[in-house]
Amino acid sequence: MSRNRQDLCDNQGVDFVPLHFLDHLIDPIFELPPIREKAPDCPNGFIWDGKNYRVMEMLSSWTDFTRRGKMSRNMRPAHAAVASTRGSLNVGRFYFRVKVDTGQVFDIYYDRAMKNVDDRKGQWFVYREMGETS
Repeated sequence: MSRNRQDLCDNQGVDFVPLHFLDHLIDPIFELPPIREKAPDCPNGFIWDGKNYRVMEMLSSWTDFTRRGKMSRNMRPAHAAVASTRGSLNVGRFYFRVKVDTGQVFDIYYDRAMKNVDDRKGQWFVYREMGETS
C-alpha cells in the first residue's frame, strides 16, 4: 500500500496553516545514509541558508507521485494509474512535516527528478513554514 496524504498526514491532532511559502533548496543531514536514496526517510536535520536545523519530531509524512510537465504526457493511461500509486523513474516527491530545534514547523520534501544527465540524484527542498491554527 502506498503512503498518501490521507493515511499519514494526521499532524497528531493539530491543525496547521501555511505561514510562508519558501521552496528553497536544502542540504539534508542523515545520521545514517538512506537505504534507498530515491525513497528516503525523514532526515535528522537540514542546512538551509547557512543555518543548521535539527529535526526534533516528524509530525507526518506523505507522498505525491503526480507526473508534472512533459512527464505527464509520456505514459499510457493504464501505466500512469499504477505509477500514480508508487511512482516511476524520476517522478515523485516524499514530504515530511517536521518540528525543528527552533520550535518552527516546516514541510520539507525530496523530489526524485534528476537535475540533468550527469547528476541523476534528486533534490531536497524546504517547501513552507507552518503554524498552528488558533
